[in-house]
Amino acid sequence: MKDSEKRRAIIQAALKLIAVHGFHGAPMSMIAETAGVGTGTIYSYFENKEALISAVYRDVENEIIDAVQASYPMSLPFKERFLYLSTVVLKYLVRNPVLFLFVEQFLSSPYSIRVRGRLLGKAGEFDFFRMFFQEGISGRMLKDLPVLMHFALAFGPAISLCRDHIRGFVHLDDAMILKAAEACWDAIQQSQEGQKQTMSKQEVISV
Repeated sequence: MKDSEKRRAIIQAALKLIAVHGFHGAPMSMIAETAGVGTGTIYSYFENKEALISAVYRDVENEIIDAVQASYPMSLPFKERFLYLSTVVLKYLVRNPVLFLFVEQFLSSPYSIRVRGRLLGKAGEFDFFRMFFQEGISGRMLKDLPVLMHFALAFGPAISLCRDHIRGFVHLDDAMILKAAEACWDAIQQSQEGQKQTMSKQEVISV
């Protein structure tokens, strides 16, 4: 097995086992056995379990961003781009339940601190979602809230809905996913009154 194949096997084994058993229920020995490598081999690729978990999340995040950017409608108005972004993310999570279960646990754990730091612009890294929400805030399409709050309002309900879909409480077909995205848009969009107030403040400042 080539080095790249070993690394991929370890990543996939960690993803599946953590999704089912959680972070503490998936020891490195179990991940190694599932990946078909020795436990010591994992440490030649990843310094520790935290590094492995972070690597799994980066791979998952890159998969989702690749799916989003594949046909991202850059020329459309902000609202249409938000609906596209939300529906693509939700569909991807619904169609990949193992991936979703890992993401749900990761974002609810201390491991997500670095990701939240990126959303806050503190990690010194480019973040697609931060740039997107900042565009909406500066353009007065979104409410004047911190980016992290917009992320929670936009994707928090999606995570909850995916969980209920996997458990069979709701059925998320394409039509329902679009309705969910529209409801999230209603929660974060700047109201007409809010836009007028913002414009009035800017006029006073410019006088």
